[in-house]
Amino acid sequence: MSASLEPRTHPSPSLSLPPPLLELREVRYAYPDGTPALRGVSLRLAAGEKAALVGLNGAGKSTLLLHLNGLLRSTSGAVLVEGAPVSNATLRHVRARVGMVFQDPDDQLFSPTVFDDVAFGPLYMGMAETEVQARVSRALEQVGMSGFERRMPHHLSPGQRKRVAIATVLAMDPVLLALDEPSSGLDPRGRRGLIALLRALPQAMLVATHDLAMVAEAFPRVIVLNEGLVVYDGPGAPLLADTALMERYGLR
Repeated sequence: MSASLEPRTHPSPSLSLPPPLLELREVRYAYPDGTPALRGVSLRLAAGEKAALVGLNGAGKSTLLLHLNGLLRSTSGAVLVEGAPVSNATLRHVRARVGMVFQDPDDQLFSPTVFDDVAFGPLYMGMAETEVQARVSRALEQVGMSGFERRMPHHLSPGQRKRVAIATVLAMDPVLLALDEPSSGLDPRGRRGLIALLRALPQAMLVATHDLAMVAEAFPRVIVLNEGLVVYDGPGAPLLADTALMERYGLR
């Protein structure tokens, strides 16, 4: 195999399922100092599809995720959610449909109680109190945190805080979850619980991670970023079994 860093894409399972839930078209982004972070990323994700985004630090994984709900805007190219481009006009709708879960749950949890954190999004959207209550209850049940409504988030374990952070976006009833290093900092029990949760949730997912064991268990599709380019996009099993390819992109 050549060691070229040119994009090396493989047929995606989502290509035969039009229209895609998420589509990136030649997305380019440079940091304010001019350093390129994304250099023409194109991909599609279908409803319910779970894909892992892997690569070395600095490959562009987190930068890509931040484009999915408009936290960053591409220098050129387009990001489309349910066929609609992410723009000022669609931003409110897109952020309700794409739930972003940050690596550190403390960046996401800021309220006095778990209930208040999970209720924040629905309240911001102007939902009625009964609907807010229902959404909070449903989201906490989905992540196995029912009964924790009045607990203080900073008194929870790291794994519990991760679950509550996921619940804060599930309360918005998203169609897509974008998670940045979700297993980071978890002990083995917390990590196992997280993997089971991600496998059980019905939403489509794009998950940036270095946890290749989790990738093997939970994500049928793997997208490898290298220096802002997609260099592999396809089934995870052949990639994870290819020692030379894994070493080439710093995944071993």
